[in-house]
Amino acid sequence: MFIPVAGKADPAAAADAEEASVPHVVARESANLAVSLSPGGRTIALDALNAIWLLPATGGTARRLTEDGQDATQPHWAPDGQSLVFQSFREGAYDLWRIGADGSGLRRLTDGPGYDQEPKFSPDGRLVAFASDRGNAGRIWVLDMRTGETRPLTRGDRNVAMPTWSPDGSRVAYIADGAAVEAVGVDSGTVETLLTGPADAALYAPSFGPDGRRVAHVQVTGARARLMLDDRALTDGEDVFPLAPCWIGADELLYTADGHIRRRTLDGARTDIPFSAGVSLARPAPYRRRGPDLTSARPQDVLGIADPALSPDGHTVAFRALNALWLLREGERPRRIVGDGYWNACPGFSPDGRSLVYASDRAGTANLWRHDLATGARERLTDLPNAQLSPRWSPDGTRIAYQDEGGATWVLTLADGSVTKVVGELYQPGPPAWSPDGRLIALAAVAPYSRRSSNGHNQILTVDLDTHEVRYQAPAPGRSLSTRSGDGPLWTPDGRHLIVGMESLAWRVPVDADGRITGEPEQLTDETADSLSLDARGTTLLYLSDGRLRACGLDGSGTRTVPTRLTWTRRPAPAGRTVVRAGALWDGTGAELRHDVDVVVEDGRIAEVVRRGAARGGRTVDATGLTVLPGLIDTHNHWHWHGPQWGDRQGRAWLAYGVTTSRTPGDPAYQMVENREALAAGTRVGPRYFGSGEGFEGTRGRHRVMRPVFTRAQLDRDLRRALALRYDLLKSYIRLPLDLEREVVERGHAAGVPVTSHYLYPAAATGLDGMEHTGGGNRLGYSRTLSFAAGRTFQDSVDLLAASGMWISTTTLFATELFADDRSLVEDERTRTLFPDWEYERLRQKADSAASGPDAELNHAWTVGDCDMLLRVHRAGGLVVAGTDAALDDIGISIHQNLRALVKYGFAPWEALTTATGNAARCLGLADRLGTVAPGHLADLAFVEGDPLHDIAAAAAVRQVMSGGRLHTVPELLEPFRRPAAAAERTAHPHRVRTAAPSARYDTDHYWHEAEWRHQGCCR
Repeated sequence: MFIPVAGKADPAAAADAEEASVPHVVARESANLAVSLSPGGRTIALDALNAIWLLPATGGTARRLTEDGQDATQPHWAPDGQSLVFQSFREGAYDLWRIGADGSGLRRLTDGPGYDQEPKFSPDGRLVAFASDRGNAGRIWVLDMRTGETRPLTRGDRNVAMPTWSPDGSRVAYIADGAAVEAVGVDSGTVETLLTGPADAALYAPSFGPDGRRVAHVQVTGARARLMLDDRALTDGEDVFPLAPCWIGADELLYTADGHIRRRTLDGARTDIPFSAGVSLARPAPYRRRGPDLTSARPQDVLGIADPALSPDGHTVAFRALNALWLLREGERPRRIVGDGYWNACPGFSPDGRSLVYASDRAGTANLWRHDLATGARERLTDLPNAQLSPRWSPDGTRIAYQDEGGATWVLTLADGSVTKVVGELYQPGPPAWSPDGRLIALAAVAPYSRRSSNGHNQILTVDLDTHEVRYQAPAPGRSLSTRSGDGPLWTPDGRHLIVGMESLAWRVPVDADGRITGEPEQLTDETADSLSLDARGTTLLYLSDGRLRACGLDGSGTRTVPTRLTWTRRPAPAGRTVVRAGALWDGTGAELRHDVDVVVEDGRIAEVVRRGAARGGRTVDATGLTVLPGLIDTHNHWHWHGPQWGDRQGRAWLAYGVTTSRTPGDPAYQMVENREALAAGTRVGPRYFGSGEGFEGTRGRHRVMRPVFTRAQLDRDLRRALALRYDLLKSYIRLPLDLEREVVERGHAAGVPVTSHYLYPAAATGLDGMEHTGGGNRLGYSRTLSFAAGRTFQDSVDLLAASGMWISTTTLFATELFADDRSLVEDERTRTLFPDWEYERLRQKADSAASGPDAELNHAWTVGDCDMLLRVHRAGGLVVAGTDAALDDIGISIHQNLRALVKYGFAPWEALTTATGNAARCLGLADRLGTVAPGHLADLAFVEGDPLHDIAAAAAVRQVMSGGRLHTVPELLEPFRRPAAAAERTAHPHRVRTAAPSARYDTDHYWHEAEWRHQGCCR
């Protein structure tokens, strides 16, 4: 017997108390459940919370078979009922695994980089059919369970998915291109079409009936998903999940819909099968957040060195920092050469080293400019309606390659000003690089792994300027360039190698005269290497490593630091006392305004809030006709998604719409740090900015703001970079295996940095601090928090978010329906002035189609679903925070579309505003300094016309904005882009646009298609 000792804790009691304090969540509803009925019909296997569970067929408490780390989904019973096969992401790619019904005998059946998914046992149990993109081709395969051998059943590279067996085992049916159900003979290979869906519908999840003739499946049209038998709808009004139904005899089906497991007879009788699956949220110990220093005036070393370029002689570096271009001669201090307050970026030396080409928006749009290094004279080289970005001089100095805002690559001929498109639009390509003989251009481009997925690897694209031949190559088999933001490819001057970044290191890849890779890559660095640049002599490689400029020889020898000797100091808040005389004030708390008050600001902080006239002395800001509220906070945007295209406009747009603080969960690392430092130093106009570099992604990806991680050693390097660059947030994106994600959480929390991802569970149990989006990108291809078609959420997600304390960002990207009744944000002078022409035209077209466009019904359903989830989480005590996902959504105005959507679908205006003020400040770990108008807080204020607590649209009627005590008026923010470019800045000759070369193989719209958020499965 244990006898307590005075002054000592009872360990058993302490353990009981600790266990009692651990939240326990029981899932009784869940989105997109896959189920499989055992051969005897007594047990259902299901995949709630990304684990395999067994449930009595009559319902009840489910028994768990697999753990979180297995990341197991889509189970299917073996014909003998003794085991199951399922897909698992445990090793960082989807493989097939098998487990006994008693939990024993867990083993892996397939491996490799291909995604092996949706397994189904053959009726005799000898084979397993599955969909896979192994070998970079989408096909249906079979696995022989006796020998372990695999073979494809279908040919070519197609978007084929969801196989199912005929009862006699002679055929496998599957979905082809989302439009038809086909069947292939297992022995003959003969393909036949069993049924074709309507033109406006997508088909999913076929299942042969016991007679081998009828096919049950799911048909999705817009936001409606129906269970079908051949061409007859069996359901009406249910939100059916697009996962395989199971036959219960000849006249009944088991399926999932509306968060439930259901059985339905073919004549219409329906029964719900109750289930409960309980999980404990035993989260890691609390950690101390490392809040950013918002006011320190001490000098700090510049870490944000962006776009470094090495001169031809190897002795000088040009780079961007603190919103200016600098020239650094080795052994000297850097000299600022361009710093006019506009966006100036991407410097590149001419072959003779006498001038720089760079991009600048000083004339209103990002154009190419030349800077004479001897005289300082500048010359505008292009005057085109679109953007000209990422310029690179040809080796002979007669041409400049560049890219436009849509991702197309062009060549400017300097002699006559003509421009020629040489590569069609690509999704976020890397900057161009010339071969030494000027025949070829190389760049980084994402190559989709197969036709089934737009995700893939960052590969080397080369285009022959004479023949227009476009070629994609992996830098090494199965590998990817580190990013498409400065990690090569670069040609060595002798043309014999390409220099690339791979797994966050620098490598040298042998190539022939046509740029074809001829051998294995050779590692050049053993430290992180980003933003690669070469001299013209072929002796020096320049790169960034954890915030330092470093250099080495092209064989990796002689590594050294290139000191920048550059520091920055935070722009001080306006000194002295300012009294804001407000007609009304919402201080960020409660549901009522205070009228006729004075907000006293001293040295950039709020000193007191008193009745009108009680404050004396100091400068007065007359806001008697306005309502003052806390500056808005956007917790989720990607500044550099379209950052170069927007240039200096972006920060002004955020401020003009009342946003005083923003955060990115993913931007190119050094671009993010440069932006953060420039905004803090006051050399760029915009809101306070926090950020993360590229998100940690698995071995496949799509976005330029994500970094594929292949090994634990690489993850260690990437985490060291993140902490050296003082990330404010770490993001684990959608394909990082759970064991690596746990390491990100552990390392981040040890350094006081929060971690976020797109997942709710097991994130809610493993320490992640937040979930981005209501149902963002998911490696499954569909969300586990929102239903596939209608975008509805269910009880498990609400309870998990409320119990875990994780934040969830709003990101109501599909709220375009609001434009149908109110175009004020589209027609607003701020939008018309600050949106680049092509962005404004896209916005106008989106508004025009808001009410009756092809996606209007779906947009409405998804917005309703988003807001319903967010409101339920908010009412349950969860932390809902405003995030826009701009520039995927519209910069500046999207924060107000988010707020208006929340109010339209249930939030009180003050509750909606709290998501963008106090809640957002809590998410940032800055609730003691931001988010409310209170003594001691920074003076971040928005001055609006009207009463936003009764009309949320008034929150957008910003007339002035104060950030850290510094006041901006809307006319002042718009002024630089109201003036036409001076005539002297225009080029002397008109530009001629030549016919474009054939587009590249993987051309894609540069905008993130809404369809890819939906039934392509890329984000929802």
